[in-house]
Amino acid sequence: MELSGSYQIHLEKQKVWQALNDPEMLKICIPGCQKFLKNSDTEFTATATNKIGPFNATFTGEIELKDLNPPDSYKIIGSGNSPVGFASGEAEVKLEEENGVTKLIYTVEANVGGKIAQVGSRLIDITAKKMVDIFFKKFSETISNKKEEKEKITDGKVPREKESLNKKIIFSSLILLIIIGVIIYYIS
Repeated sequence: MELSGSYQIHLEKQKVWQALNDPEMLKICIPGCQKFLKNSDTEFTATATNKIGPFNATFTGEIELKDLNPPDSYKIIGSGNSPVGFASGEAEVKLEEENGVTKLIYTVEANVGGKIAQVGSRLIDITAKKMVDIFFKKFSETISNKKEEKEKITDGKVPREKESLNKKIIFSSLILLIIIGVIIYYIS
């Protein structure tokens, strides 16, 4: 399966890069993510529960970052197994900035097998695209909310109502695959 696309994020490239490498940020944004651990600067372990067709299972995957070119690009390689199948994949992520707006460009190649592959490539493709959209929407909203909170604090103004970042995320609309979301989804 192959997926590609791009998203515009209204932040500088360096801030987007930092958020893409922040395990807590990724855990918040990846659909169904229960655990996202940083094992080293380039290796992560993730656990997520998601539904594809009739299958609802918890998946665990290993992710490695390669060809790092901060803050412009990197490659994400992942693989994993679950009771309903296995997956492996590779994603290339590129960031381009123009006038303070960052364009995130991704291409993903993933392979799935086992019971999960029986639901058909069309359903898997649709689900993967949905997961990517959910991930990036949540990612964009989350880093934008952090920016707004920092601006309120640095301006010396105290907001009338202080909402926690988690509350904002919960009430925001449904986000990967960053690329990472798609890889975790398929490896998990």
